[in-house]
Amino acid sequence: MQSNTKIRKMIAVGVFVALSYICCVLFHFKVAFLSFELKDAVMTICAMFFGPLAGLVTVLITCLIEFITISSTGVYGLIMNVLASITFVCLGSLIYTKKRSMSGAVVGMVTASVSMIVVMLLANLLITPHYIGNGTTAADIAAMIPTLLFPFNLTKAIFNSAVVFLLYKPVSQALKASGFMRNGMAEVSAEVPSPRKKPSVLVSVIALVVAAAAMAYFFLVLQGSFALTNLPS
Repeated sequence: MQSNTKIRKMIAVGVFVALSYICCVLFHFKVAFLSFELKDAVMTICAMFFGPLAGLVTVLITCLIEFITISSTGVYGLIMNVLASITFVCLGSLIYTKKRSMSGAVVGMVTASVSMIVVMLLANLLITPHYIGNGTTAADIAAMIPTLLFPFNLTKAIFNSAVVFLLYKPVSQALKASGFMRNGMAEVSAEVPSPRKKPSVLVSVIALVVAAAAMAYFFLVLQGSFALTNLPS
């Protein structure tokens, strides 16, 4: 039974890696030299079900595959990608596993969002000058914080957090229907809240409104764009 549980968990994590990579291709949002995808939300849901370690593995594999196949930002982009995703995915799911309730999920997502924003602003100051080159300094990057870097990372965090609340329940039902979550799976079932603790319709509606508002701000205020990522030929 324990062996079967581990195999099902590995397969489930592999499915989440595949879904995260698909999100890198199909849901790619850009503004200036910055970009983000829906993958952080997908990987966070994986970590909420299977634990922060599974989330870490999903992040590393997905980011590496993205770097090898479709990334145009090189090693600097890979480092920024890994830093952002690990902070958001692992911290949010770690807090949720300590308190498996709606309030725990909210605290986890808020903490993950704030931490990710702080980490990425610091990383931008240290790494982005080297990425842009042409004599760009940390002071130049710091000047972008109020008008571009902070609102971009805030929008990214809010959008992915909202998507987590939108997708958690349907993904839970899909995992149960597919057999990845069964009564005998102690590791997984222990991390799934009882039906009484599932997100309500009101929470889903609020999450949908928040996600829509974040995207409206991204496109209308930050003047971002949406584009499919070119797959390698």
